[in-house]
Amino acid sequence: MASFARWCYRHRIIVVIAWLAVLLSVFGVERFVGSAYSDTFTLPGTESSRALDLLASALPKQSGDSDTIVWHVPSGSVSDPAVQTRIGALLKQVAAVPTVAAVRSPYSPAGAAQISQDGRTAYATVAFSKLAPSLPKADVRRVMALVKAAGTASLQVEIGGQAIEQFNRTPPSNSMAIGLVAAAIIILLAFGSLFGMALPLIAAVVALGTATFAIDLFSHAMSVSSIAPTLAALIGLGVGIDYALFILTRHRDGLRAGLSPEDAAVRSLNTAGRAVLFAGGTVCVALLGLLVLRLSFLTGMAYASVITVVLTMATALTLLPALLGFMGPRVLSRRERRRLAESGPEEAHTSGFWARWAGFVSRRPVILALAALVVMLTLASPVIDLRLGLSDAGNDPASSTTRKAYDLLANGFGPGSNGPLLLVAQVGTPADTAALGVLTQSLQHMPGVAAVVPFPSKPGAKVAVVQVVPASAPQDVKTSELITHLRTTVIPAAEKGSGLRVLVGGATAIFDDFAAIISGKLPLFIGVIVALGFLLLLIAFRSFLVPATAAVMNLLAAAASFGVIVAFFQWGWGSNLLGLGKAGPVEAFLPVIMLAVLFGLSMDYQVFLVSRMHEEWVHTHDNRHSVILGQATTGRVITAAAAIMIAVFTAFVFGGQRVIAEFGIGLAAAVFLDAFILRTVLVPSIMHLFGRANWWLPRAVDRHMPHLSVEPTSDEEREA
Repeated sequence: MASFARWCYRHRIIVVIAWLAVLLSVFGVERFVGSAYSDTFTLPGTESSRALDLLASALPKQSGDSDTIVWHVPSGSVSDPAVQTRIGALLKQVAAVPTVAAVRSPYSPAGAAQISQDGRTAYATVAFSKLAPSLPKADVRRVMALVKAAGTASLQVEIGGQAIEQFNRTPPSNSMAIGLVAAAIIILLAFGSLFGMALPLIAAVVALGTATFAIDLFSHAMSVSSIAPTLAALIGLGVGIDYALFILTRHRDGLRAGLSPEDAAVRSLNTAGRAVLFAGGTVCVALLGLLVLRLSFLTGMAYASVITVVLTMATALTLLPALLGFMGPRVLSRRERRRLAESGPEEAHTSGFWARWAGFVSRRPVILALAALVVMLTLASPVIDLRLGLSDAGNDPASSTTRKAYDLLANGFGPGSNGPLLLVAQVGTPADTAALGVLTQSLQHMPGVAAVVPFPSKPGAKVAVVQVVPASAPQDVKTSELITHLRTTVIPAAEKGSGLRVLVGGATAIFDDFAAIISGKLPLFIGVIVALGFLLLLIAFRSFLVPATAAVMNLLAAAASFGVIVAFFQWGWGSNLLGLGKAGPVEAFLPVIMLAVLFGLSMDYQVFLVSRMHEEWVHTHDNRHSVILGQATTGRVITAAAAIMIAVFTAFVFGGQRVIAEFGIGLAAAVFLDAFILRTVLVPSIMHLFGRANWWLPRAVDRHMPHLSVEPTSDEEREA
């Protein structure tokens, strides 16, 4: 690593030009071929998926997305001639949009149930020929424009549904800028040097720019969700600045210790650079753990994020030392350069806040460890009540058309009208049709069912569809219980003795199945990423206790962050305050993505902290001294990097989108707890209590493991 670092430093012009060439080349190819993102996902083997496949094969016009146009009059009736004329013209125009397969109007003979009992609210169902992720944006935009133009002062017209939700679901465009500004301010406050502030940002921006265009190209090779670049950018911005800060901090320490800029850069890469390699490896392992779920859209997210992490590692290990060559000693503040000239070299962090804090922790490890553990367990306690599901349009911003349509439907027809279930039945004989009729009649009187609407079918049709409107909202636990009751009790009883086969489908059932799949595979996912992370740290530090402690700390941080999410969103303690709607379940895909990110970031901090301790342990074999020095020398960079990520993640909370806000609150809470409680208090306290046992490994195990040390060997130190 030392010779590689020295080459990058001495050939800095070549390195910078090479990175610019890579960035411009990827950008040029991306501009030529574009991207091919896809938000489709499949749930193979689930009942809702089989229902969708049956609809697609037998009734293709009914297998696409189904959205709802809702209108309301404050006085009079929606059946008034003027209202009928205006809405009739709107529905005719909507029906003419290319991907609209059909429009079911309440003014048709079979549409009486689509007008509320008070006569002031009505809705029309817009059936698209494709699922929401596959619809052309131009068609969705056209439908939305027609609906918006139809409203008047005395006629409110809104539209809701999956197609509209996905069209409006755009990531906050200013979050990246907010993150970079926050990073600049925090680094400037921490280091007091404009040049020291600029270098990590330059490295991160080059990596993120290259990664963004590379992911666009990668989307042609496999299915990648449109939110993957946003997620990858969040991760990349966090770890990119982490890596650059860690290397830069070691470089600055070397300069203050009297090394030349070149020797300081080489030593920083030879020590901190190795930690970056291992930290980046753990992040990639955690992200690739998503592959065990075997869900295509999560697989695309995993690969996109790994591409970003690899590029951030590459810029930190090549571009950053090259930039250090241009900066020389100016990465130190003027005060630091003046003190160095007047007082001579000094060892880093032998005094100051972090040195004093590290000494305090060493003297009070038991009480501090217990206090930190109580805080973490208290925050983690709500996770016992975690319920995965689907937030719906009721959690959209109050000003959005989807939220207004949701509220109008709920007020006029009941909350279940926003997420009806579809019973897709195979009927081969008249006896099967009769059995379906009996089932339909029994459902009309079943608790938890608000309405049952059989769809018209042609004589001799082999597939029939019945709409079941729950009495509860789509995200309500009672709706999930209704789906389970239908599948396990009601429908099997109706099918008995006949050839009738009925599947429960629809958007609400799809997301309920999705939540069940995630919940079922979550233990496997956690086990895989914990085990792989343990093995990496075992090889890196040649110790059982260090990786075991890291695994427990990571699980504790994840549990505490999910506890915060449950209290904030599922219990509703904070969601209303931010305009994010009422209490509801946690988004089903949130845990796996957050766990992958959190395990990666937590391992970052663990590697940065412990690698410095281990480096000192190798030289002194004094555990207390090694833990104190490791904490004192890394405390500032870990907390500074954490503060940057907290600012970035918090910025996403105020965008008005519940899903994004869940990520923002969860990640910000996790990073805060990890950096300011676990790595600052609990981990060093426990390592003081364990003593020399921290670094114990049986010789038999040591002999059979590859030697991939985070610290340089003696020969490499002499070379540096």
